[in-house]
Amino acid sequence: MKTRMLFVIAVPAALALGAAALVQSATPAAQGASAPRFEWLSGHWCGERGGEAIEELWLPPNGDLALGVGRTIKGGVTTSHEFLRIQTRDGATRLTALHDGQPPTAFALAASGADWARFENPEHDFPKRIEFRRIPSGLHAEIAGPGKGGKETVIPFEYRRCID
Repeated sequence: MKTRMLFVIAVPAALALGAAALVQSATPAAQGASAPRFEWLSGHWCGERGGEAIEELWLPPNGDLALGVGRTIKGGVTTSHEFLRIQTRDGATRLTALHDGQPPTAFALAASGADWARFENPEHDFPKRIEFRRIPSGLHAEIAGPGKGGKETVIPFEYRRCID
């Protein structure tokens, strides 16, 4: 999970976010509140960056679980892959990522709205933050954490619906 994650995990491209889609208040994740739903994340999402094709596939949530898988392909070779799950248990919602065969890493839901969510793990090396947001053109995701000189590095991922 070091400097690359498929989001669901993949490595993506930058895009200006639509103001209308972004005008929402952040709601801190509440322990014991009803479990957030992630229907807005469902779908087959495609993006590209630097000659790499990136795709994520999120199944519609069912019960207390949303499942995702992602991969990055360059020159016909898979260079990275990831399995993701978002699950609420005992009042806590977490995104757990398994990147390229590494041990699972959990990120707690820190804030969310009707069509976005931010997950954080301050103990992880990189990323420390993962965000997903539905936008008019598709799905925006980003990972963020410490970069050179301690300055935050943000890696954006821009996805559109894949044409199957």
